[in-house]
Amino acid sequence: MKNLEVNGIIVQLDDDGYLADSSQWNEDIAKAIAENEGIELTDKHMEVLNYLRDLYNSGESLTIRKVGKSGIVDIKGFYKLFPKGPLKLASKFAGLPKPTSCV
Repeated sequence: MKNLEVNGIIVQLDDDGYLADSSQWNEDIAKAIAENEGIELTDKHMEVLNYLRDLYNSGESLTIRKVGKSGIVDIKGFYKLFPKGPLKLASKFAGLPKPTSCV
């Protein structure tokens, strides 16, 4: 486990950089995790992250196809926002567990 301090709050990340307790998530934590990956989050990124959190919290599985059909971004746009594994990175920044479909 690793610690990340954001605005005076210390949160734990697992060895892959995912938030250990998703209830601690907020936009500042998302931005700090993304910064560690070299990505600066925009409003469009945040729309995607909030969409994924809503899906996850309603018990639905997270897939690239669902994001592409969300109306927020198409699949190509999803890859542009989150290069090197869009669902994996977006889940990480959204404070969600690593998707089971990602290795």
